[in-house]
This record gives sequence, C-alpha cells and structure tokens, in this order.
Amino acid sequence: MHITKTSTNTSAMSMIPWRRASRRGGHPMKIFVSSLISGLEPIRDAARSAIGDLGHGVIMAEDFGARPASPQVACLEGIRHAGLVVLILGKSYGAKQESGLSATHEEYREARQTRPVIAFVQEGVDRDDDEAAFVAEVQGWSGGLFRGGFSGPDDLRGKIVRAVHQYEMSKAAGPVDEGAMLDRAIGMLPKDSRSHSTGQKRLSISVVMGPEQSILRPSQIEDRDLAEQLLQWSLFGRTQILDRGKGIGDVVEGGALVIRQERDAAVTMMPQGHMLLTLPLPRSDDMMGAVIEEDVTDLVTRILRYAVAVLDRIDPTQRLTHVVLAASIADAQYMIWRTRSEANANRGSVSHGFGHKEPGPVTLSPALRTRAAIKHDERDLVEDLVTLLRREYRTNTN
Repeated sequence: MHITKTSTNTSAMSMIPWRRASRRGGHPMKIFVSSLISGLEPIRDAARSAIGDLGHGVIMAEDFGARPASPQVACLEGIRHAGLVVLILGKSYGAKQESGLSATHEEYREARQTRPVIAFVQEGVDRDDDEAAFVAEVQGWSGGLFRGGFSGPDDLRGKIVRAVHQYEMSKAAGPVDEGAMLDRAIGMLPKDSRSHSTGQKRLSISVVMGPEQSILRPSQIEDRDLAEQLLQWSLFGRTQILDRGKGIGDVVEGGALVIRQERDAAVTMMPQGHMLLTLPLPRSDDMMGAVIEEDVTDLVTRILRYAVAVLDRIDPTQRLTHVVLAASIADAQYMIWRTRSEANANRGSVSHGFGHKEPGPVTLSPALRTRAAIKHDERDLVEDLVTLLRREYRTNTN
C-alpha cells in the first residue's frame, strides 16, 4: 500500500476490522492484502472478492478508517492479526517511509518473520528500479510461498483462490511427526549388504519430507518431463551426482520414480516427496580404499543441492515444510576414514577394519529441520553430516 506515514505516540488499535463471508465447514482465516493502493484498485478489488468467496476475513487498509495510530502502524498491526498475507506487486514501488522502504515493503518485512506470505507479481508492466529490486527480493526468498505472475484482475482472482485453497489443504495434511519421519528416514537406507557386496563403497542419503501427504499423482510420477528434468539435474551443473560417461535409465517401481546408473547408483523419488539417493564414492589410492573426507563432503553437498532442485520442481507452493535427513556408507566395513592429505601421506598402506560391523546410519540432532534450511544452511548441514559419518568410521578401525 502507499500511505504517507505520520508521527504519533499512540499505540496501534487493539481491534482490526475485517470483512468475513459466510463459510461452510473448516475455519475462516484473516488474510491481509498488501500492495500499493494507488493504481491497483481493480487488482485489490479482485483480491478482496477471491478471499471473501472462500469465506475468509479480509484485512485491507481501505477498511481502517480514522484511527489514533498512524496508517502504517495500523497496517503492521493488521498483519499481526492475520493468519496469511497476500502480497501483490505491480509497476510502482510507492513513497518511501522513514525507514527508507515503501509501506508495502515494510509490511512484507514484518510479515515474512512470522506469517506465511503468498506473493503475486503483475506481468507486462515496466517496473521502476525500486520495485524491480523488491520483486527480486521476494522471488529469492525460499521461505515464502511465491506463486508467480498474473496478467490482470480476473487472472489474479483465480490464482488467489487456488493458492489459498492449496495453503488450506497443506495445513489440513496434519502436524509434522518428527518421530515418524526419523523412523522412515532410517528405514529407507540400504541394509548391511556385505553378503552381496559389489566392493564399491556407496553413500546413501534419505530425504524425508513432512507433513506426510501425496505431492505427486500417479500420472505425474510417470510424466516424461519430470523424468527428463531429474535426469538433466543429475548429470550437469551444481547438482551433478551421476557420471555422464556411464549409461543411465529410469523406471517407475512401487509407485516411485527410480533413476539408475549401472549397479551402484540410484535416485528414488516417491509420491510424498521423499527421496533416497545412493551413489558411489570415488576410490582412494591406498591398497584397501579409504573413505576420503573431501569426497564425502563434495557428494553430500551435491545431493542436498539436487534435493532442493527436485523439491522446487515437484512442490513449488511448498506444501512440504520440514525435512529429516539420514546418511550411511555401505560396503565400507574394511576401510578407514581419511582426509586427502592423510591418504597422500600414507599412500601404499593397507587400511581395514577386521572383525567390525558395518557402521550404522547417522542423523542430525535435532533431526527435524525446516525445508528452507536445506538451501540456506547448506554448509552447516553438510559439515554436521560429514562430521557424524567421520565419527562412525573412525571408531570402526582396528
């Protein structure tokens, strides 16, 4: 919105007006609509109509009337009373407040700390520089629920209806069950395979998402475009996890999409968004083949980046909000863990762990993390997983 902020020492009003339509079943929310007012009146009317038709309460600056607090204080208070914020960005940034930000930008900064934000960007307009930078900031914030562009009032109205409905459905999926997610993450990892070992040490990471719900329908699991995109990411760029010099194929098995490369590499994508990635570790130069820490670090990093790309593809509206990770290395009971410098210093030596069981899986503590953490806390997550794996393998040597 675009309001000239006035100075006041009066606290914000205790009651925020909103308009509520009748609603059958479920629980109505208060939804705050944030945008520049001037020039976007038809757009805001469409937003009001969409939210009202869904039976939710609408909080809009136009409804505040005369208040003892400044208009912007009233709007920020309105956000605190809302359960969801709809942000609409057009071509103009609006007048800057004392903070150096527009009123809408202030509202966004307030909302994203504590509220889910659904953002829509008007297409086909020439944005001023400040608004373009604002749009880039919103689009780059993976913690939000960015929904893309709209062409006009009717288009926006339909997209708001769908987005709010999807948000309601995600909330209806139930609470996140950390214990069940952790059990699933550990259970997905390959079991001790020494009886049919290939001799190749393999890193496995399970990625379990929550709350538990079906993200991909059977037809979507079989969609060739999805398979081709996952194959592309697995072979190129920062998400490369497979060898471009080896054969690769995909198949639907047990309701999941499975990408395989020869006998030792596989990526499994499940309808609920869960993933299991099992990939070979490079062989070291010593006689028995140590696990090289830098190789593990690089592969864990690429796996997490791949998981982020896949999740953004299959669940762009972020119905899946939390993640649990588990990791293990298979066929490694006769080796030790070394850094590359340690391996170079001991080149030609024999490394083994006679009589020891294969180390077990490792998990983070706490196990439950936000989905955004996979991307924004990548370095810390990789470091923690690698450290935990190192502890397992250093205690597995003679």
